[in-house]
Amino acid sequence: MLDLLGGGVFGALFSGIFRLFPEVLKFFDKKNERAHELAMFTQQTDLEKVRGTIKLQEIGANREAGNDALSLGAFTAAINQQADMTKAAGGRMAALSASVRPIVTYAILGIWAFFHVYTVLATGIPTEAVFKLIMTPDFMALVTGTLNYWFLDRTLSKRGL
Repeated sequence: MLDLLGGGVFGALFSGIFRLFPEVLKFFDKKNERAHELAMFTQQTDLEKVRGTIKLQEIGANREAGNDALSLGAFTAAINQQADMTKAAGGRMAALSASVRPIVTYAILGIWAFFHVYTVLATGIPTEAVFKLIMTPDFMALVTGTLNYWFLDRTLSKRGL
C-alpha cells in the first residue's frame, strides 16, 4: 500500500510543489522590486523638493540683489541731486553745506567732553568711573560712528574705495 501511495501521489505532490516554487520566488522578487521602486521614487521626490527650495532661494537672492541695486541707485541719485542743488545755490550755500558734518562732529565731541569734565568736577567721582558712566552703548556708538566717518572715510578714499 505504501508503494502504491509513494509512487504516484508523492510524485504528483512533489511535482506540484516544484512547479509552485518559481511562482513563489517571482512573488517575493516582485515585492522587493516594488519596494525598491518606492524607495527610488521617495528619493526622487526628496531631490525635487531640495531643487525647488534651492530655486526659491535663488529667486529670493536675485530679488534682494535687485532691491539693493535700486536702493543704491536711489541713494546715489539723491547725493548727486543734493550736490547739484548746492552748486546751483552758490558759494555760500556750498560752504554751509560742507560745514554741516564738521560742526555736528565738533558738537558731539564737545558735549561728550563737557559732560565728562563737569561730572568729574561736580561730583568728585574718579575720571575712570565717570567715563564708564557716560559711555553708554548708545552714546559710544554715536561717538565712534562719528569718528569712524571722518577717519575711515579718508582711509577708504585714499585706497579708492
